[in-house]
Amino acid sequence: MSKIRVLIVDDHAILRDGIRALLGLYDDMEVVGEAGDGLEAIDKVRQLGPDVALMDIAMPRLGGLEATLEIRRESPDTRVLILTQHDNKEYVYPMLKAGAAGYVLKKAAGTELVAAIRAIAAGGSFLHPAIARDVIDGFLGRTNGVSEEAEYEKLSDRERQILTLVAEGRSNKEIADLLCLSVKTVMGHRANVMEKLGLHSRTDLVKYAIRKGLISIE
Repeated sequence: MSKIRVLIVDDHAILRDGIRALLGLYDDMEVVGEAGDGLEAIDKVRQLGPDVALMDIAMPRLGGLEATLEIRRESPDTRVLILTQHDNKEYVYPMLKAGAAGYVLKKAAGTELVAAIRAIAAGGSFLHPAIARDVIDGFLGRTNGVSEEAEYEKLSDRERQILTLVAEGRSNKEIADLLCLSVKTVMGHRANVMEKLGLHSRTDLVKYAIRKGLISIE
């Protein structure tokens, strides 16, 4: 039986060492390489062609999101499994949209990580249980039965523009100057956006924009 060839991508050497030791306990696993950041990961995938790239998100030089996008473009046979401490939607959704086949938290048991590697190497997917619940909730939509996509479609082109600018951190005055509108008009559009999307604060708006891919998480 051929072994599952794994590339470990994380900027912490001690964590890479621990994962290598863990996977070494299993006859069907082989660690073929390590990388300390996204750029190195892309190079190692080109050189080694691993079955699975075990990917962290926050790393120097190039993060896991950009690395996953590039790996999936260049080497579609290499499956990406995210291993991270981040369990919020603002990280989960963009990583899955980038092409990651699985998402495991660093607090998970070693047996869960091994199960995830086996699942995605076989062509399946794997989500940590708490992550899976969030993804299902996001797919089904909010409790009022209206999906996020349907809510977004309610926004006018101007409201979508202002949503993005607010999420980027621009003030009402800056947006007004940029769009040649009055501050009062900008505030009105902003209030409409919040109401239509069921949001209650600027933080909620920023999280929504990240989840929708309107602004980057990096």
